[in-house]
Amino acid sequence: MEYPVDQALLVRLRAGEQKAYRELVVTYQGAMRAVAFAIVGSRNADEVVQDAWLAVVRSLDGFQARSSLKTWLLTITANTAKTRLKGNRREVLLDDIPSPHGSVGDERFRENGHWLLAPHAWHHDSPEALLSEEELRECLEHTLASLPELQASVLHLREREGLELQAICNLLQVSLSNVRVLLHRARLKVFATLEHFEETGQC
Repeated sequence: MEYPVDQALLVRLRAGEQKAYRELVVTYQGAMRAVAFAIVGSRNADEVVQDAWLAVVRSLDGFQARSSLKTWLLTITANTAKTRLKGNRREVLLDDIPSPHGSVGDERFRENGHWLLAPHAWHHDSPEALLSEEELRECLEHTLASLPELQASVLHLREREGLELQAICNLLQVSLSNVRVLLHRARLKVFATLEHFEETGQC
């Protein structure tokens, strides 16, 4: 299977176009850091990403597009991170760090993750409008920063990067059931922040 957009970018990259490299970094840096963060933690994540970029540049001519460019980049990042750990697989911890507002109970949601009853003021403002407010953005960023490393990475890869759960499992070497738990707990904390902000107007 070929990936037309990837192929167009690859042609530019292999021609040495600097703008193409900048596009590549802007597009994929966040996802690469999320993968590194999950495997080696915050202390070494940036170094892993830098090493991964060097590996990408060295391997670019050999990339045969059997997968998407994104999958290839994230696989290189994961392998680089695992090498940094010298083969010692990082223990997967599901223990929670309490959020400042606690968590919203599972009984508040349908099986598909949507609210059974949305926070009370959402009939006045849509979630999109709320997310445009600077204070709420800051609250959400604070919540995201407070998440345990694996929760934060799984949430980022799923919600921001759109990766399928199985792809996340493969990259992070975490079971599907663990990924579901990590994602669910992270979402609950984000929902709790949204609800608290709606009720109080504060973080």
